[in-house]
Amino acid sequence: MKQILYRLFEHQYLNKEEAKEILLNMAKGRYNESQIAAFITVYLMRSISVDELAGFRDALLELRVPVDLSEYHPVDIVGTGGDNKNTFNISTASCFTLAGAGYKVVKHGNYGATSISGASNVMEQHGVKFTADIARLRRSLEETHIAYLHAPLFNPALKTVAPVRKSLAVRTFFNMLGPLVNPVMPQRQLLGVYNLKLARLYFYMYQQTEVDFAVVHSLDGYDEISLTGEFKVINRSGEQLYTPEELGFARCSEADLDGGETVEQAARIFDNVLKNEATEAQKNCVIANSAFAIQAIDNNRPIDECIAIARESLESGKAYRVLKKFTELNR
Repeated sequence: MKQILYRLFEHQYLNKEEAKEILLNMAKGRYNESQIAAFITVYLMRSISVDELAGFRDALLELRVPVDLSEYHPVDIVGTGGDNKNTFNISTASCFTLAGAGYKVVKHGNYGATSISGASNVMEQHGVKFTADIARLRRSLEETHIAYLHAPLFNPALKTVAPVRKSLAVRTFFNMLGPLVNPVMPQRQLLGVYNLKLARLYFYMYQQTEVDFAVVHSLDGYDEISLTGEFKVINRSGEQLYTPEELGFARCSEADLDGGETVEQAARIFDNVLKNEATEAQKNCVIANSAFAIQAIDNNRPIDECIAIARESLESGKAYRVLKKFTELNR
């Protein structure tokens, strides 16, 4: 690790195999916490390359607990995190909105690293017991259209870096890896990122796969469609810039999307959205993200139709009924 760090401090890049080997060694406990922290810090000071990200991804996929749910053709909606906006659980609420609309969803998530409440925090707040039991995950998918995969159960390699990530409390390249290492390896994904450079990096990565994807980024720094301003959507068709108004949404403010100061507050907002009792801004934000996830699944469906499907799932109570059934089944 000493030699690796010297190379990185001299602004050299790792090739794909080197990056993979380092992360495999990290998972095997061959580096101490100070070395891991120093290694992680390099990527806070310079951009990660496509080869480095691909190598890290390959290591985690090799070490993962594999889960085959491919027969369901599920979708995942996920953000990289790290935008320091402390929003409520928009991606997770969008997942339940899609499940309410009849789409199969496999949500891969973890505890919040740079925000108050990550997906696992809000699930735990609802009494959900995390499981790696494939039969239980299948049952959840079949009866509620959604299964939840708590990352540490499926990516044991991440346990070795968890204390360092928590101590640093800033975004790291592990935020970038999360969306790429869903153990189900879903062929459909909506991914939110916190800057355009990262959006294009993921675009290059996804181009090498057969995943139906949409990468989204709000230009004011959100790793999701925030409706606080213009946002970009990048998919196989290219890049497109949208404004909230052209999609029929009112522009909202940063305060409108705040996730609160505790996990309990974040969970309350999450529930209010799915009960259709949230503010217009909170609801619209979830509808917008859900709509572009639907379009990633069905590329030929116009976005206004996708918005209507997502809105109906929320406003009819279908999404909330899914949440209630899901939490009952997964306690």
